[in-house]
Amino acid sequence: MEKPLWRVRSSTYLIESEHLRIRSDEIELPNGVVLPNYYVRESLGFVMVFALTPAREVVLVRQYRYGIDEVIVELPAGSIDRGEDPLVCAKRELAEETGYTATRWEQFSVVPAEPVRSNSYLHAFLAFDATPTQAQQLDTTEAIEPFTVPLEAIRAMLRADEFGALSCVAVAYGALDRLGV
Repeated sequence: MEKPLWRVRSSTYLIESEHLRIRSDEIELPNGVVLPNYYVRESLGFVMVFALTPAREVVLVRQYRYGIDEVIVELPAGSIDRGEDPLVCAKRELAEETGYTATRWEQFSVVPAEPVRSNSYLHAFLAFDATPTQAQQLDTTEAIEPFTVPLEAIRAMLRADEFGALSCVAVAYGALDRLGV
C-alpha cells in the first residue's frame, strides 16, 4: 500500500515536559477533509526488560499505577532520556527499579507502542544472569516491589491476565518465543 499524504496545516503543542509532549495537529486528508484536532503524543520511547536470573526466574515488579489507581504486575520498564541509548536505558531501569543487574543483554524487538496517536517506540530486551547487586533507586512517583517467578510460570500468568499492561503481555510473549519456551 502506498502511504497516503496527510498534510499538516498547523501544529500546536499543548503539553511539553521532559518525558511527554502532546500536540494538536490540523490535518488535511487526501480527500480534502480537514481534521481540526488530531492529537499526537510524542516521546523518546521506552524500554522493557525480560530479565532472567541464573536460576531461570523472571524478574517482575508490582507497581502502583495512578491512571487506573491499582497495583499491577509488570516487567521492569522506563522512559528513554534525551540522547540515551535504549540499551543503556534498559540497564539503568532494571537496576533502578529492581536492584538487579545482568551480564548479557539482547534486544529482540523494536515496535511502535501505539501508532494511532503516538510516535513512541517500545524497545524490548532480554537480560541474562540477572542478580540483585544494589538497592532500588526509585523516582519520587514510583512505588515498586520487585519479585521473581519461575520462567515456566510466565505463560500461565499471561493466560490468567495477571500482567497489568498490554505492552508487558506482548513483550513477555515475544521473550518466551525468542527463548523457545
